[in-house]
Amino acid sequence: MLTEEQIQVAAERLYKAEKTREQIAALTLDYPEMSMDDAYKIQSRWVERKKREGAEVKGYKIGLTSRAMQMAVNIDQPDYGVLLDDMFFSDGAQIPVSDFLDPRIEVELAFVLKDKLEGDNVTIFDVLNATDYVIPALELIAARCHRTDPETGYTRKVYDTIADNAANAGIILGGRPIKPTEIDLRWAGAMLYLNGQIEETGLAAGVLGHPANGICWVCKRFAPHGVSLEPGQVILAGSFTRPVPVKEGDTIHADFGPLGGISVKFV
Repeated sequence: MLTEEQIQVAAERLYKAEKTREQIAALTLDYPEMSMDDAYKIQSRWVERKKREGAEVKGYKIGLTSRAMQMAVNIDQPDYGVLLDDMFFSDGAQIPVSDFLDPRIEVELAFVLKDKLEGDNVTIFDVLNATDYVIPALELIAARCHRTDPETGYTRKVYDTIADNAANAGIILGGRPIKPTEIDLRWAGAMLYLNGQIEETGLAAGVLGHPANGICWVCKRFAPHGVSLEPGQVILAGSFTRPVPVKEGDTIHADFGPLGGISVKFV
């Protein structure tokens, strides 16, 4: 378990890394005793730092929702990060790639809430009833700490990712919004194109069997702390493709079939 001072120092290191665009070493290199609770405390301090600068919380992202990813990082549950207002980009946007450290794109569905969700007994049906609409989304992830340390080869741990706001850096919404009962969301799928070539395909069922399950999980995670999901918030349910690295000059297009598409260019 880390001290309050260590948690504050770690949060400031991540904040500085983002501001200077210079990755830092994985926090667990310096703090091998870091726990999951420590990681979320660091994330929270980072968010509070951003809020003091005027950022507003607009929702949450849920990550590590596929069984394959959980096995890869030796964890048996998802993680979450915070969506801030300055993370949102428009469909068709030109995104400066230099603003992000090791940027990658994932394909997801976003739930926009109309009612509050809270408690440790939230079900899929509660999520669907509380959702105003579901809309195609891309998540832009980044790494404020090295995924693999260039000097030692040390691979960051899941606690490093959690502390780093679950790697979240941006979100792009687009395509056709739908009511959550309009289709079987398990079968919502997408093809992800990088510069005109298909890089990834997937179905939303890859997210814990149903994308609403991730939202049930985060409600249970928040319940002991009295935190609720609020009307108007955007909840990224989790990726159903692997992350695709992007660089300057790349164009991304995600084709969600009947739900439309999203395109962005990195400049």
